[in-house]
Amino acid sequence: MADFTIGDRLKVTLFGQSHGPAIGCVIDGFPAGKRVDWDAVSFFLARRAPGQNAWSTQRKEADAPEILSGLNEAGLTCGAPLAAVIRNTNQHSGDYPDLLNVPRPGHADFAAGVKYGPAWDYRGGGQFSGRLTAPLCFAGALCLQYLAERNIRIAAHIARVGNVFDKAPDTVHPQFPLYEAGAFPVIDPEKGRAMQAEIEAAKQAGDSVDGAVRCVVTGFPAGVGGPYFGGLEGKLAQALFGIPAVKGVQFGDTQPHGSENNDAFRMENESVCTVTNHCGGILGGISIGMPLHFTVSFKPTPSIAKAQQTVDLKAMQETEMNLRGRHDPCVVPRAVPVVEAVTAIILTDLLLQGA
Repeated sequence: MADFTIGDRLKVTLFGQSHGPAIGCVIDGFPAGKRVDWDAVSFFLARRAPGQNAWSTQRKEADAPEILSGLNEAGLTCGAPLAAVIRNTNQHSGDYPDLLNVPRPGHADFAAGVKYGPAWDYRGGGQFSGRLTAPLCFAGALCLQYLAERNIRIAAHIARVGNVFDKAPDTVHPQFPLYEAGAFPVIDPEKGRAMQAEIEAAKQAGDSVDGAVRCVVTGFPAGVGGPYFGGLEGKLAQALFGIPAVKGVQFGDTQPHGSENNDAFRMENESVCTVTNHCGGILGGISIGMPLHFTVSFKPTPSIAKAQQTVDLKAMQETEMNLRGRHDPCVVPRAVPVVEAVTAIILTDLLLQGA
């Protein structure tokens, strides 16, 4: 994978910066002859879009993709690279200080300055911004439709915010609700209200809070992946770690002893399956036909209202920073569709490869 490209047979390349005129993606290798459900694409993008509720940044963006190529006159995918742009219309570049010389703690500012020098576009985090997850969700929305044709479904929810945990799904026979745009995507609404209170408390304190997203895939066939460096976990993890703020990925869950952790095999409808699913639907790096499930951990949003210590790189001395701007007090609610999108892209790529 290159810095802004994921996939082998299906390649998705992101472009743009947070406060540039537009962001977008180029999707190369998507099958020809597919009619896209644009209402479903808009619905999926709306789940990630900012400015919809009290727990997200108040930056408002329409996130309406403009298709530049990849469709024929009948509206079908034609086999050419599908390029889409999403205009940036609500930037507040004046909210950002001299990040070239005074890097924000927890952000990529210092590392970007070391790598790219004074040329990098620091406004809103530039190419490191979570804003680029919008075109990532556009590509994922197309892949979700491709997978749905094969009865493969991907669904995620907020597993944790701070110290509040959602109800865990049944990973053998999972059932998920259909989340509306702007909804708080949890299984247990009572836990969701407690999570929202946790986010609001952090926001009122000028702080932020961490959390995790759990993702479940049903209908994915057995036999996809490979041992060692060709493993399904490795392919997914590499892409998932590309999502801004991701700090950990765990597949399945572990129990203290082998006698508890091993998933016993059984027969169901003349097919081999397992009684439990602690392995996350993957053994030896290869899917076994059980639901895939994994948890993605996100750090707290580094942009907070509290005073923070940093360094003035011109003066080469310590200084204090007070940030302004519009930021998510918790990135996790809006990260749920992003995790689904990245998962969809990688699984589509693997199926197209016949991996």
